Amino acid sequence: MALINLNKKFEQIKNAVANVNFADVQLSESFKIEYEKYLNENRANGYVNVEWTKFSTKITSSSGKTIFLTNFWFYIASELSNYMDDLSIQREIFCKIYQGDNLQEVATSLREEVNNEDRNKIQQYFSNNSFSENELDYFLSFVSDYKSWGGGKTIDRNDYYVSPLLSAGNLLAETQSAIAEIAKQMSECPSLKNTFTPIFASLEKSFSKSLACKDNTISKPFLLLAGISGTGKTRFVREQAKLTGAFNDTYCLTSVRPDWHEPSDLLGYISRLNGQAEYVTTDVLQFIAKAWRGIADSNELVIEDKQAERLIVRGERDAIEKVKPYWLCLDEMNLAPVEQYFADYLSVLETREWHWEGDDFTYSCDALLKSATINELDDKSKLKKELGFENANYEELWQLICKYGLSIPFNLIVAGTVNMDETTHGFSRKVIDRALSFDFGEFFPNDYDEFFAPNSRHKSLSYPILSHATQADLDSTFDLDGKKSIDFLKSVNSVLKNTPFELAYRALNELLLAVVSAQPQDIKTLHAVWDDFLMCKVLPRIEGDQDKLGNNPSLLEKLSDLLKKTFGDDFWSNEHARPDLYRERITADNTADEDKIILVACRSRIKLNWMQARLDKASFTSFWP
Repeated sequence: MALINLNKKFEQIKNAVANVNFADVQLSESFKIEYEKYLNENRANGYVNVEWTKFSTKITSSSGKTIFLTNFWFYIASELSNYMDDLSIQREIFCKIYQGDNLQEVATSLREEVNNEDRNKIQQYFSNNSFSENELDYFLSFVSDYKSWGGGKTIDRNDYYVSPLLSAGNLLAETQSAIAEIAKQMSECPSLKNTFTPIFASLEKSFSKSLACKDNTISKPFLLLAGISGTGKTRFVREQAKLTGAFNDTYCLTSVRPDWHEPSDLLGYISRLNGQAEYVTTDVLQFIAKAWRGIADSNELVIEDKQAERLIVRGERDAIEKVKPYWLCLDEMNLAPVEQYFADYLSVLETREWHWEGDDFTYSCDALLKSATINELDDKSKLKKELGFENANYEELWQLICKYGLSIPFNLIVAGTVNMDETTHGFSRKVIDRALSFDFGEFFPNDYDEFFAPNSRHKSLSYPILSHATQADLDSTFDLDGKKSIDFLKSVNSVLKNTPFELAYRALNELLLAVVSAQPQDIKTLHAVWDDFLMCKVLPRIEGDQDKLGNNPSLLEKLSDLLKKTFGDDFWSNEHARPDLYRERITADNTADEDKIILVACRSRIKLNWMQARLDKASFTSFWP
């Protein structure tokens, strides 16, 4: 168990709760069942009955006393319980160090001064139990600063948690001490926290964020959809575009040809066959220009050139919500070597930059079609017309493009369909690292029984509006400060250490962006995000024979053992362990969101088992079906 800086965590919780946007909260049925079970098992504490209404809860004690709670208090308590988890760890260490002593006297003296005798005793315990120097400093800070969180109480008291939690939440003890009790219950009973998924009456997230995130965003605007022929990969992209309500404008299908070997096959080139320099465009370049026109058509967004060498888009969150995603489908993408014809796009993709200040944003990106190339043309008007900028409404945008070049618009999503057979090319890690790779059969399985009357559908996806994750972005998620995800990726990297598959900073950033995009509010959903990240970003990198992957145990087996320990037996083995983040049940319009959730098995377990079986049978394996 790793210790953290509780002073820092205290301030993070306090700031987050201070920015709560109040909304009515409904509780999921699974949480109600777990909470009633918890109360029945703890009748000795005085609870005998609980009654639920839509937005409030009534609890009756054994003495006949009644407690009325707004369900929003459960939400605040769930956030405070994350703080209490770490608070309890350090308090437990305090009790172990001073076991047999008068804890009240020790706690009182420590909050006044940590003398040399105490420091040596604490230091000896930490040394014997392999804690780091930083963790020692965190603990010393905890025992000395507890007074500022806990008021007049000391660490030894049974109700040690009440004052720190109320202080962190900036709550009045007279009216809302019940919140601290619920936070304690959630901290002590993981099943309560794991099943807690609040349903907000309003469409807003409960915590306002300095950096806003659209619903159902993807963390990367480049997707690889891999699977056997006929599973519906191309249709999936079409259906996503249809959900915008402007299919003809927001969808482009381009079939990749086997003879594509350079970026000009995708983005066009300058021709001088008629004696003049003119640009030969492609469907792809014209569609990129159309996506830019879609941005320009929003009168609430401004396209300008205040950032050196780049044109930028600036505006507010409300305006960006109205800009539709544009879907470019590169069909049979790996019929040609992707690293060759797609090289320029891959390089420019990594230059996308989003900056947010409150609800205001700016977006910029390097140019795909350079301004020098445009200005080399003898007649720019022909290119202007072919790219659709001849209308006077786009004159200002065209002039900026001539000055700074045509870059990747923020509302463009590229989805490549992929079949792996004897006619296609494989992918290098350079390509995989810049994409989200979906094993289509795992994420969107074909169910023959639902052919005539489907019971599920894929969720509507939209473009990302972040390029780099910060701690502020994570404030509204279950992984409040990102530490859980960071520790998870560190543990995965410990298995991949000294192999070609080791992960770098880009992987961490994209894991945190995935958490921000999915907005998990409980541990099970956070684990679902990690599971999908493994499938989209980690496992596609792994391929090779037994010499490369090892044997008895192989790299795959080591990774399986780690994930089973991380996720727990129930998540790892249960066929209905986790929510599907990309599909939902088809239900009536007024159905609660929780009833739309589809539960699926752990995807990384299935894929790792498949890859290991392939390695055992053929002495070679890869992620790709």
